[in-house]
Amino acid sequence: MIHDLHTEPQGPSLDDLAAIEREMPLIDAEVLLLDAQITIICAEPAPSDLDWQRVRRARRQVLREARALLAVRSVVHRSAA
Repeated sequence: MIHDLHTEPQGPSLDDLAAIEREMPLIDAEVLLLDAQITIICAEPAPSDLDWQRVRRARRQVLREARALLAVRSVVHRSAA
């Protein structure tokens, strides 16, 4: 395999990495929600009250993180304009 050292490096830019970093709390919250939902689906014989509480808590966390991300984007957008 031949590597050309004069080409642009492949992968995310610094701006891309910064955007991912800003979105990580929302991504983490969504993963926790998905995990809670999978627990509900796989619960035998039926989901417990604690399982449902975990889903509700995870949904609230996703909403909080989405709201915070939108607020940050709104501020960044206003300052760029």
